[in-house]
Amino acid sequence: MEVRLGDRIVGDGQPCLVFAEVGINHNGDVQLAKKLIDVASLAGCEAVKFQKRTIDVVYSPEELAKPRETRFGETNGDLKRGLEFGQSEYTQIDEYCRSKPIAWTASCWDEASVDFIEGFDPPFHKIASASLTDDELLRRIRATGKTIVLSTGMSTLEQIDHAVGVLGKDDLVLLHCCSTYPADYHELNLRAITGLSERYGVPVGYSGHETGIASSVAAATLGACIVERHITLDRAMWGSDHAASLEPNGLMRLVRDIRLVEVALGDGAKAVIPTEIPIMEKLRRVGL
Repeated sequence: MEVRLGDRIVGDGQPCLVFAEVGINHNGDVQLAKKLIDVASLAGCEAVKFQKRTIDVVYSPEELAKPRETRFGETNGDLKRGLEFGQSEYTQIDEYCRSKPIAWTASCWDEASVDFIEGFDPPFHKIASASLTDDELLRRIRATGKTIVLSTGMSTLEQIDHAVGVLGKDDLVLLHCCSTYPADYHELNLRAITGLSERYGVPVGYSGHETGIASSVAAATLGACIVERHITLDRAMWGSDHAASLEPNGLMRLVRDIRLVEVALGDGAKAVIPTEIPIMEKLRRVGL
């Protein structure tokens, strides 16, 4: 099972693709977004991901009017609009990623946002767990012809069955995910990676919201073709997603450890390796 994401093939026998979820951790500041792109690139990530919404479509007037004291104003709408990047910011992001180079994409939460992000010709589209049941959005994203990466957090198998039926299995990657922020280790259920792969016959990855890196490395060991993690400069920063994110040092260790595990897994064929022979001759008394 292999799928192409831009210039990269993911699936059986391919290295795990690690991409960094910037999401809204830019806090509405494009310069902070560029710093997070720098972190992802330096760590060895192959892509970064943002989020795109048409605020008045995704949220009801009642939700936007709710009081919420933030740096952008006094309502939830002030916060949502303050965190939303537009044409100018995404043009800068596109140019900055190309200069690295590192691929970028975004989770689109409505059809107009799909059209907006398509203007930048992303290598693939990511669908957030919250959007898995939005058939019209799924159809609009499928109509782009791009490979789709679908997160499956907070979803039943029946709901995933339906979404896969809407999207089709061609050019599709599923991500196992636990949609709590941050997620506790007992909630992660990493063996579901294997279960999803067997059920749907498509490449399966992992989107993690836990605080450490051990489980994400384990996901890659279990066969996750993609590992996605939120990133931040500082987990104590203002903002709702920073606490469930990896800081620069954690992201660097994650990529390093996944690559080390990939090398260590080998080909599975048991044999005496050349570097063992001198040790064998020195220590083994019988059976040389």
